[in-house]
Amino acid sequence: MPTHRAVVSIGSNLGDKLAHLRRGLSLLESSGAARIIARSRFFRTRPVDFLDQDWFVNAAVLLQTPLAPRPLLAALKAVERRVGRAQQTVRFGPRVLDMDIVFYDALALESADLTIPHPRMHKRRFVLMPICDIDPEIVHPVLHKSMAVLLSEIQDPTQEVEPIACG
Repeated sequence: MPTHRAVVSIGSNLGDKLAHLRRGLSLLESSGAARIIARSRFFRTRPVDFLDQDWFVNAAVLLQTPLAPRPLLAALKAVERRVGRAQQTVRFGPRVLDMDIVFYDALALESADLTIPHPRMHKRRFVLMPICDIDPEIVHPVLHKSMAVLLSEIQDPTQEVEPIACG
């Protein structure tokens, strides 16, 4: 059975944020949809786009998965629901758990329901810092720049990201 590597960004800004992230990762792995190869530290991050909400806790994981992109997306959305995520009412608004595919192998895919690489990842410090924590030399398959270079290009001082002192 072929396996693929995917980078997934995770975040929460409601309730016990760390517990939601940890539970989501545990459920994902126990579902058989993916095996976590590496996880970044957890980061406390200021919201982007919709600012009138609590700060997030974000991280990134490198996964090994037998699933194709759409079934992997379906598995991530199922985990989000199991952790308690309700239907989103405000775009970029508060959420119990958010899990997004950032990269899937070196695939570039654009469709109505899924875009890989994630279309805004290169503009978001809260995505790039955790990925750099795993491997700063991962190269964006469309922009052909490393995560470290993309992170260095973000000059927006409002995108605050700070590591959390926990496991």
